[in-house]
Amino acid sequence: MENKTLKIRDLTLRDGQQSLFATRMPQKDIDVLLPLYENAGFYIMEVWGGAVPDSVMRYLDESPWNRLRTISKVMKGKSMLSALSRGRNLFGYVPYPNSVLEGFYKEAIANGLNVMRIFDALNDIDNVRDSIKMINELGGVPDGAVCYTVDPKAPAEAKKAGFFGKLFGKKAAEPEKIFTDEYFVEKAKQMEALGAKIITLKDMAGLVTPSRAASIISKLKANLTVDVDFHTHCTPGYGLASALMAIVNGVDILDTNIWWFGGGSAAPAIELIYVFCQKLGITVGADMEAVGKIRKELYNVRKNLAAYDLNKDRFPKEFDPLADTLPAEVDAQFDAAIAAAKAGDEEALLDACHAIEDYFGFPKPNLLVKEAEVPGGMYSNMVAQLKALGAEDLLDDAMLLIPKVRRDAGLVPLVTPTSQIVGAQAVNLAMDRKKGNADYTNKSNQFISLVKGEYGKTPVAINPDFRAQITGSPEEKPYDVSTYREPANPTLDDLGGVSLATNTEEKLLLALLPTVANTFLRNRRKEEYEATKAAEPKVEEKAAVKEVDNEPITGEVFRAPMGGRIISVNVKKGDKVKKGDLLLVYEAMKMENDVEAEYDMTIKRVFVAPDEVVGTEAALIEYER
Repeated sequence: MENKTLKIRDLTLRDGQQSLFATRMPQKDIDVLLPLYENAGFYIMEVWGGAVPDSVMRYLDESPWNRLRTISKVMKGKSMLSALSRGRNLFGYVPYPNSVLEGFYKEAIANGLNVMRIFDALNDIDNVRDSIKMINELGGVPDGAVCYTVDPKAPAEAKKAGFFGKLFGKKAAEPEKIFTDEYFVEKAKQMEALGAKIITLKDMAGLVTPSRAASIISKLKANLTVDVDFHTHCTPGYGLASALMAIVNGVDILDTNIWWFGGGSAAPAIELIYVFCQKLGITVGADMEAVGKIRKELYNVRKNLAAYDLNKDRFPKEFDPLADTLPAEVDAQFDAAIAAAKAGDEEALLDACHAIEDYFGFPKPNLLVKEAEVPGGMYSNMVAQLKALGAEDLLDDAMLLIPKVRRDAGLVPLVTPTSQIVGAQAVNLAMDRKKGNADYTNKSNQFISLVKGEYGKTPVAINPDFRAQITGSPEEKPYDVSTYREPANPTLDDLGGVSLATNTEEKLLLALLPTVANTFLRNRRKEEYEATKAAEPKVEEKAAVKEVDNEPITGEVFRAPMGGRIISVNVKKGDKVKKGDLLLVYEAMKMENDVEAEYDMTIKRVFVAPDEVVGTEAALIEYER
């Protein structure tokens, strides 16, 4: 392994801030960091895609195109810039036709993007085929990402009680394993054959254990000719140890964050990886002096994000691997971790890595995610759904039903959006059983679409009888992109008669994220209109006064179980509604949540309107029985 160089993909400006701070880093903070990034020597910097196009418009009122252009201009091609794409779903949540995909890819590459990491939530190769082809034809680098997931497992106590037999009507034995090393290798080989120039093992929830990292990475290296990249998170406590194991087993590229944006629910910190590589005789492909300058500024950037930082009062200790001497006992843990990794001793490796992380003050492993083997975002969405239903006591039941829902729905991987769909349906199933209803009496529209086949082919074929039960037909019906209709680009009569979207990149935003882009683009047209009006002679007008209802709340209130955006409101003051009637729909954790009446009631007041963003526990509707 001597003289090997480990290439680094820095995630700080995209996945790092998305994982830790809800993608709320504004352009002004990025602008402070960019001059320091120019000569940092990262092989790749992930700066775009994922939640960025949505979030920077929705929460920061900023242009995703300007973000990409600005970064590209400063970097001058010294590091490749990458984005994350959900294949056929691009950066959105439904399948799009090739015209939308090609438009976005062409515009992104023209604005400085180099690498497009392409994945599909179902690992359906057909959903990434066209994207890989387009990126190659447009002169970009397609990075084919295989989504890691695990076969459902039952807790030991559930197994003893015949858990699988009860759920699946079979003997109490675990079903055949689907997500073997060979499954991931075969998906990777198919992507390479399609033209992928990098293959990434993408571990969204941090569920790759060190032993699986060793076996899968070594097999990918043996079966592929292109570079292999490892992407993981530290959420359940495997991230650092699995990253070390990937290095020992020859991974070419490793995804990391810079210190203040590393660990916890994000990828490991490059500083810790650097210490390991120094001991292994491996060169880290980054200028660590430049990284140190970024780290210094990043401390203040993180402080600016305190409102979204779950660990704002528990920063890790400061550490400069070029200048600081580690205490002997901590240095010994690095040596112990390396020895354990080479010996394949997973328990000792994890113990040493956890001791290192504990010394520096990184967040402790999330044991719930570790034991349940589900992404943290999926779990929090289930909690929110149950809270909205007033049924928090059903959480354990819903968690135990996830394996059944996954298997019934074709054993889908748990990654956005399928993780949220499966979690929401497990909650519905728990509610059905509590009420004495037949299983799947209550089905979400997204679950119906998944079972129908609109998201793509599932890893295991869905039983036609189950598909008929859920969708009304045993036939698989893929999403027909020919039915896609480009969103309207209206003329804004109240803003001088201009079109909402005025150029190609704005039309693409409208095509991809119509609701969010509508608000964002209207703000741009309003600014332009007001700038024009400001140059005209002033006519004094009486300021409009918004009517505010300050009456105290005297009735019962529906409150938001977690922050989100109101999509629609179905009732108004004075309405008499029946139990089960739909009151409103709000979006949280990228999922639409229906709020239904739990009993007959009369609406006293509605506190929210469509497109309004509300915080956790915000009052939504006041009512009386």
